[in-house]
Amino acid sequence: MATKPNIEECPITDVETRHATYSALLSKLSLSPDHRQNLHNRGLTDEDIERFGYKTTPILGTTAIARQLQTEGFYLAGVPGFYRTDDDTWSFINEKRGILIPVRDIYGHIQGLQIRRDDCNKRKFRWVSSTEKKDGCRAEGWTHFVGPMRPLIILTEGPMKSDVIHVLTGLTVLAVPGVNALTQLRLTLEELRKNGLEEIKTAFDMDFLTNWHVQNGYSNLLSLLNDMGFKFGTYIWDPKYKGLDDYVYALISGRRTNDDGIVL
Repeated sequence: MATKPNIEECPITDVETRHATYSALLSKLSLSPDHRQNLHNRGLTDEDIERFGYKTTPILGTTAIARQLQTEGFYLAGVPGFYRTDDDTWSFINEKRGILIPVRDIYGHIQGLQIRRDDCNKRKFRWVSSTEKKDGCRAEGWTHFVGPMRPLIILTEGPMKSDVIHVLTGLTVLAVPGVNALTQLRLTLEELRKNGLEEIKTAFDMDFLTNWHVQNGYSNLLSLLNDMGFKFGTYIWDPKYKGLDDYVYALISGRRTNDDGIVL
């Protein structure tokens, strides 16, 4: 049986370089009307959308975009999503259509990108990664931070959800990629502690009360917070609203749903 050839991947480059390259990439992309409406339906304004940097995934012209970035002096090696084609030309991955979501560190740098994929029931959110491609680079499970430095933050799942919660409540929010993806969380919390973090309120989707797989990850999360010596608690809301973002938006917009989650 034939074996797969070894693919040489690039080690990930520093966050400042990634931020510069991703910022330039996003500046060359646009947001489709249906994606803009999707974000409006979550409670975001056009100003919010512009500030967070959401864009629609590029479907065509990815090699031309990469070439333009190189011409402008941006570094592509070690930036997840970029890779070399068979003819050694740099390109950017062609992913299923969706919304590109910048994932930022506590200083506002874009660490990586996630995609909220259209028409997808499983793994709707996934990282932009070029692993297993020539000179590609894998994404890491980065946390996402939005809001000013404060002694108390909300901890939730997913960068888009955290952006929406911040806009709707004004609270400072930190997101992990998933309740079972805590690799980068300790590092982020240590850095936030240096900047005055004292207390954390968790706000994960309400299925953590009934889904054993989620419960296991949530238990590990609480153990981590306890081991690090933080004060922490948990927000609970009407379980007909899956996420805190859904619940808050229903309250402030006057929307109500029945027990089946149908807007009344």
